[in-house]
Amino acid sequence: MKPSHISRRNLLRQATFAAAATGIPPWFFAQTLDAAKPAKPLSPNDKPGIALIGCGGMGRNDAKLAAEFGNIVAVCDVDTKRVGETSQQFEVAKVFGEFRKVLERDDVHAIINATPDHWHTLINLAAMKAGKDVYSEKPLTLTIDEGRRVVEAAQNSKRVFQTGSQQRSDARFRLACDLVRNGRLGKLKHIQVVLPVGQHGGPFATAPVPQELDWNTWQGQVAAHDYVPERCHRTFRYWLDYSGGTMTDWGAHHHDIALWGAGYERSGPVSIEGKRLIEPIAGGYDAPSQYEVHYEYPNGVTQTTISTLRNNFDGSTAKDQSQDLPEHGVKFVGADGWIFVTRGKIEASRPELLAEPLTERKVELYVSNNHMGNFFDCIRSRKAAICDAEIGHRSVSVCHLGVLSIRLGRKLKWNPETEQFVNDAEANGQIMREQRKPFSYDMIG
Repeated sequence: MKPSHISRRNLLRQATFAAAATGIPPWFFAQTLDAAKPAKPLSPNDKPGIALIGCGGMGRNDAKLAAEFGNIVAVCDVDTKRVGETSQQFEVAKVFGEFRKVLERDDVHAIINATPDHWHTLINLAAMKAGKDVYSEKPLTLTIDEGRRVVEAAQNSKRVFQTGSQQRSDARFRLACDLVRNGRLGKLKHIQVVLPVGQHGGPFATAPVPQELDWNTWQGQVAAHDYVPERCHRTFRYWLDYSGGTMTDWGAHHHDIALWGAGYERSGPVSIEGKRLIEPIAGGYDAPSQYEVHYEYPNGVTQTTISTLRNNFDGSTAKDQSQDLPEHGVKFVGADGWIFVTRGKIEASRPELLAEPLTERKVELYVSNNHMGNFFDCIRSRKAAICDAEIGHRSVSVCHLGVLSIRLGRKLKWNPETEQFVNDAEANGQIMREQRKPFSYDMIG
C-alpha cells in the first residue's frame, strides 16, 4: 500500500475519533479531509518575521499561536508595563511604543493587530501601505467608513488580510453553515443571534494616569477624556467612544456566522430596528448592555439579535434570570427544522439533520481548520484568507448598523450595495466619525 493511502487511512481514523469527541458527524470530517490539511509549521529558515502591536491578553494569545508559524521579532504597546512583560514572554529585544517605527523594519513581514477597537483601522491601513500582511483582531473597525477604507486598501495593496473571527475555522460552525447553505433546512426563514449582556455600571471617578501608560495616545482618534480606569484596557469595549459593547464584541463573531450561513457574507441586511432594554447610568458605561435588534435581508430572511444574561462566556450566570433563556450562539430556522451552533456545541431539531451526509453541494464553503495557520498558509500561497477584509468589514457592519439603530431609536433602511442608508441624511452622517488630530488618516499619509 502506498504511503499516501496509509496516511489517509490514519487521517480517517483520527477523524472518526474526533467526530466522537466533538459530536460532529464522521461524514463531515471525511468530506472535508482533503479540502484543508492542517497548517504545518515552517522550517527555521522559512519563517516570516512577526510584530505584535497591542500586548493585552488577546494579543499575547495570538502571538503564541503565530509563533508556531513565524518568529516574533518585535512587540509594541503604549503601555510600557504590558510591552515589557510581552517582550520577556517571547524573548524579544525589540520593544516599541510607536507602531509606525515597527512598520519601518525590514525584518517585519506580518503584523498581529490586537489593539483596542478604535485603533485597528489606522494601524491596519499603515501596515498594508508599508507592505505588511495583517492579522487583525475583531471587531475589525470602529465605523462603517473605516471598513470601506480597509477593504479598498487590502484590494489595492494585494496584502494577505485575516480578520480574527476564528469561529470560521471551527468545524461546528462550518458544518452549520454548510448544511444551511446547501438546503438541509429547506428554505431559510429566520436567524436568531444571542449575545452576552454587556457591563452596566457607573458613574466612575477619574484617577491619576498610571505612569506606564501613554493615555493621550491610547485614546487616539476619539475625543480626549480625563483618565478613568474603567475606560481603559479590559473594559474599554463598554464605551461607545472606543467600541459598541457586546454587540460589536461577541456580535462580530456570531453575526459573521449568521451572514455566512445566510449567504450574505459580502453583503448585508436591508432594514434594521433596534432598541435598548435598559438605559445606561449617567457617567457610566454608555454602550448598549441589554438590547434587541431586528434585521431583514434582501431575500426576506429575518434575524433577531438579543442579549441575554444566561450562561455568559466568562462562566457567570445571573441568579435572577430564568434558565429558559436561550444560550449564546446562532440558530438557523428553516422550513424543515432548525440548527443551533455555539462554541463547543451543535444541535438540531432532528438528529438526522446533522447525521445524514450531504450527497450534493451547490455551495462549497472555504475550509480552514486552523485560523492562525490559514493566515500563514495564505502568506505563502498569496490566496485570500478565510476571513478577508471584506468579510470582516461586513460582519462588523451588521453590528454597527444595530448600534446606530439603537442610538437613533428608530428603524433604518440600508442599501448593502452602496453601503448607504436610504433617504436618511442623519443616519448617513454617522457612517463615519470625526477623528481627533493627530490621530487621523493624515498620520499615515
